[in-house]
Amino acid sequence: MKYTLALLLTVFLTIAHATDPYPRQDAVDVQRYSFRITLNDSTNIIHGEAQITILFKKATDTFFLDLAEKSPQGRGMTVSEVTMDEKSINYKHTGGRLTLTLPAATTVGQVKTVRVRYAGEPEDGILIGKNRYGDRTYFADHWPDRGHYWLPCIDHPSDKATLEFIIVAPEKYQVVASGVKKEETNLEKGMKLTRYVESVPIAMKVTAVGVARFATEEKAIVDQIPQSIWVYPQDRDAGFNDFAVGVQVFEYFHKNIGPYPYEKLAHVQSLTRWGGLENAGNIFYRESAVTGKNNIEELIAHESAHQWFGNSVTERDWHHVWVSEGFATYFALLFLEQAHGSAPMKAELAKDRDQVVKYFKTNPKPIVDTTITEIRKVLSTNTYQKASWVLHMLRQAVGDEAFWSGIRTYYKTYRDQNVLTADFQKVMENASGKNLGDFFRQWLYTPGQPSLSVTWTYDKAKSTVKVSVKQEQPNPFRFPLEIRLRMEDGTVVDQTLDITATAGQFTLASKGRPTALDLDPNCRLLFEGTAKGK
Repeated sequence: MKYTLALLLTVFLTIAHATDPYPRQDAVDVQRYSFRITLNDSTNIIHGEAQITILFKKATDTFFLDLAEKSPQGRGMTVSEVTMDEKSINYKHTGGRLTLTLPAATTVGQVKTVRVRYAGEPEDGILIGKNRYGDRTYFADHWPDRGHYWLPCIDHPSDKATLEFIIVAPEKYQVVASGVKKEETNLEKGMKLTRYVESVPIAMKVTAVGVARFATEEKAIVDQIPQSIWVYPQDRDAGFNDFAVGVQVFEYFHKNIGPYPYEKLAHVQSLTRWGGLENAGNIFYRESAVTGKNNIEELIAHESAHQWFGNSVTERDWHHVWVSEGFATYFALLFLEQAHGSAPMKAELAKDRDQVVKYFKTNPKPIVDTTITEIRKVLSTNTYQKASWVLHMLRQAVGDEAFWSGIRTYYKTYRDQNVLTADFQKVMENASGKNLGDFFRQWLYTPGQPSLSVTWTYDKAKSTVKVSVKQEQPNPFRFPLEIRLRMEDGTVVDQTLDITATAGQFTLASKGRPTALDLDPNCRLLFEGTAKGK
């Protein structure tokens, strides 16, 4: 997911304390959802019926689903009936939870089907309104935990399930949704039923429904996986042009990371509040992204990378969201590197480094910050740009071969599953044969980055350059620091210094007088600082 500056001003507010507050239900594991939703043009009220197949891992006589109830302002869902295996059961609907009481405790391994009938005007989670051309549209917008505003579910990334969307809407609309379209049937009174089935388990945050008038193009089929474009009819030419590069992006990730995890990939113009929203198999882009100028390549690469990292391999706890957003940010840069060379990647890394340094001055927190309680606040410069930088430095630390081997193993091992940072660390240690404990500790769990004061002097008599590196931040880091000596004759000499908490003095042989010393000339280190000669 990409964010805008205006969004960040909302996201980066005060940070609270404690850990991920979502109450885990060890007894309950949702296996499958089937949502039948009826939409209409006369009101924003939806009518829903959800069938939820649940595996009970422990005995219990009560559990809950997330579902927003009707607010005093009249928006929200009202439940009319709940059944289990076709028999009515007792329920309580309050506090955003639909708590179900069973007539008898379940047994371990039992599979039960709960049916919930409900209706109401969603307060959030599905954006119903006019697009920029004044046409009515409906777009699910679930990240991070907003699906429950209109769908009864377990609204946390640790619970994945397969699903089915059955959408009944006026026949003038087309429907794009999670999974593959299995049915389209014209009904009476100008209505149409469209059914999509997603056979791969996904988290609620990346489930998708889009209902609008669309221009669609089947762009390509790569390894039997359809690539399509869905834009407003008024933006047909511009949108088909802008999203065409998506096929090239897909091929790069599909080849270099591992087999694509879903049965299709659709690029969809939408009303999402985000710059882009990485719904599994259905990327929703802000409607203003479509311009016809073919300038959203990095955005497309970011959201496409999420299909592997964030959607398929998903954080188990919100505090580890960097394994989604940091990966998408860095892998978009890797695509740019192979498509256009190293220059645009280095330029983006340099810009991101400046943002990280600036952000830290007012937000001195680590990437994995377990003090955050409000989910939306896990998004930050730390979990995007800084986390991307961590992957870039990890690539330097272990080498390209081990890095890519580890990435492929990580994806293959945890495809369609949930992970924590420790899972990724273990895979990369196995791939590289290195103990990466210090690397992960200082870059992911320690606030900040090196703040360096570097001075150098030339000793003509001894033909040496003395370099002094002082770390000014409270917590000393260990890292390789590349420097470049610019000589009087126009040549350059590159050196790598091993910086530790105690070692900061270096004497380097020099065949001539340097005129300048550049820090990190190849853009490989996250730091701030300058070098001064004496």
